[in-house]
Amino acid sequence: MEYAALDCFASLAMTNPGDQYKALPMRPDSPSPVIPFLVACAGIATFSAMDVLMKGLSIDIGAYNAVLWRTSAGTLFSGLLYLASRPAAWPDAATMKIHAVRALFVAGMAITFFWALARLPMAEAIALAFVAPLMTLYMAAIFLGEKIGPRSIAASMLGLVGVVVIVAGKLGQGQYEAEALLAVGAVFLSAIFYAYNLILARRQAKMAEPMEIAFYQNLFVTLFLGLGAPWFAVPPGSAHAPHIVGAAILATISLLLLSWAYARAEAQILATTEYTGFLWAMVFGWYFYAEPVTLPTIAGALLIVAACLIVARKTPQLDPIEPAAA
Repeated sequence: MEYAALDCFASLAMTNPGDQYKALPMRPDSPSPVIPFLVACAGIATFSAMDVLMKGLSIDIGAYNAVLWRTSAGTLFSGLLYLASRPAAWPDAATMKIHAVRALFVAGMAITFFWALARLPMAEAIALAFVAPLMTLYMAAIFLGEKIGPRSIAASMLGLVGVVVIVAGKLGQGQYEAEALLAVGAVFLSAIFYAYNLILARRQAKMAEPMEIAFYQNLFVTLFLGLGAPWFAVPPGSAHAPHIVGAAILATISLLLLSWAYARAEAQILATTEYTGFLWAMVFGWYFYAEPVTLPTIAGALLIVAACLIVARKTPQLDPIEPAAA
């Protein structure tokens, strides 16, 4: 699901990322959360389906090329939709800056996550990725000067235990090769990118329309990855083209759905929709890649989710956060 939302982070006590955004107009929440909740569920399911295609592409042509060509196609699709929506005005400098900076971290997040996804079962990769919101606790303390309470520290420790359960379960069965252990590290690196991305993300959904967010995120990620194209880019074969196009369409649709939902409902309400991604990962990994789902993976995921929910219940309502996806 490429960190489609991971929204227990939305209830973390983070302040606004910068005074430069305080004067920007804010969109009111929807009076009823039911429709945004269902839309967010649909967005998570769509992202999970996209992960199936991206896992195969990352195995065949590498994570860099899979993300580069997917976001290139996504720029075209989302750009056509954005222009068709006839935006009233182009983004101002402050909005364009946050689009670009977020895209830089999304690019790193996507490369590391899909590199890991090519080497780990989908359910394990998604379960390990749930540590990102817990990392945000410490990111907020470092960059925003936030105080971390005992409950948050206990929750992060519980999440760490969940990670240990997942990894120890595989080590005990002798199933981890050296590259798979590197993949676990890549998931954690991806989570760090994502956690800092959340520091930037709190107000983006209120600053721009979903179509604008989808277009500029695809555009800037493509531009950043394109800097390495002379050395790393490989033109995809005709057999990969349908998967690239399909992944781009699914990613664009999901980003639009999640952008719409997160701009109209409290993130606490939408938080639980993210965990449906683990169920989709289990089903899709089993069906498309014959990946078994082990008891340690399920147990570890439950511990991590429990830790996230502990954090999510500790604060009052905050502005919704725009979900991150490349």
